[in-house]
Amino acid sequence: MTDLLHSPLFAITLVLAAYQLSSWLYRKLRQPAFLHPTIAGAILVAAAVFTLDIDFATFENDARWLTFWLGPATVALAIPLYQQLPLIKRMALPIVVTVALGGIFACLSAVFLAHWLGGSETTVLSLTAKSVTTPIAIGISESVGGLSSVTASAVILTGIVGIVFVNLVMRICGVKDDRIWGFALGLSAHAIGTARAFERSPVAGAFSSLALCLTGSYSAIFIPLALQYIR
Repeated sequence: MTDLLHSPLFAITLVLAAYQLSSWLYRKLRQPAFLHPTIAGAILVAAAVFTLDIDFATFENDARWLTFWLGPATVALAIPLYQQLPLIKRMALPIVVTVALGGIFACLSAVFLAHWLGGSETTVLSLTAKSVTTPIAIGISESVGGLSSVTASAVILTGIVGIVFVNLVMRICGVKDDRIWGFALGLSAHAIGTARAFERSPVAGAFSSLALCLTGSYSAIFIPLALQYIR
């Protein structure tokens, strides 16, 4: 039994089973934001790892096969982008301006808040890419001297906050356009937000995918260059 609990087969099965169960609960309870599969699934996995007294580093290593597919899954977002290409072309200028300003704000807001609250330099650097999808965010963090573990946690927390409060924020702002709805989610809440956007509509999902990709690419260039200039 001990060998089974510390095997890649158990880790992968646990993650997939937790996701399937949380997805079923999410649909059954009419999709409450706080029970999104990303949130509920993570809680189930964490509870299982804690209850079974499994070393997290070992568990993470055993489940690395799933982590590997984050990259190909991100690339596969090109499909919905292609399907919505005519709409994207008509909004090229607003998209470019929004990514530039939104990417800067997402980075600087985290940096200023962390610095104001007394965070160390390493912590501040780790939070610069908190609104970028995990594979890119970790690469940025490591290149500027941050901690990948802190960055990954910040990315997940940012995504969770985004999907929990998106309905409220959009309602207050009076936003009903799926393009704006999706783009805002992708820019601020990366892959988790994109998954939520696809639940709304294919158009929202496509624009969220676009924002995710553009913000990731922009941040990967802008953040290291900006820090190098500041230093």
